[in-house]
Amino acid sequence: MTVTQQRRGRKIMMTPGELDEFLTTQRTCRVATVSADGTPHVSALWFAWDGTSLWLYSVVRSRRWAQLRRDPRVAVVVDSGEEYDQLRGVELAGRVEFVGEAPRTGELCAELDTAETLFARKNFGLDEMPHDGRHAWARLTPEKIVSWDFRKLGGM
Repeated sequence: MTVTQQRRGRKIMMTPGELDEFLTTQRTCRVATVSADGTPHVSALWFAWDGTSLWLYSVVRSRRWAQLRRDPRVAVVVDSGEEYDQLRGVELAGRVEFVGEAPRTGELCAELDTAETLFARKNFGLDEMPHDGRHAWARLTPEKIVSWDFRKLGGM
């Protein structure tokens, strides 16, 4: 993965292992897209992380999907914590690529095997992805990743 180096906040940034564990276990992200008039639009979405890419499973008749089809630039935040010294998160940015048929009906697509298995296990407790003919996949292989873990402040 080619990612720009985080310049600020290095003392609280996550290590590659911490980043991987965090993105693997978290369920909800906030996806920021760009409207036709340039205004930002943010929406919550479940995702899967495969160690390299963030897989977004979106309703194809949503505002988010239409905006990504028009302009694939995206920023995604995954965060957790309630108290200041518990806050941690990751911002990923780049351009999405659309993978598989849209909407997804379960047609064979080897490129989706890992993402669908990860997603189904994490979000549904299933070994196979249930397809509803309303959703489709967009893959974000980030160009930029910024992370923070305020739990590290106590040790400074």
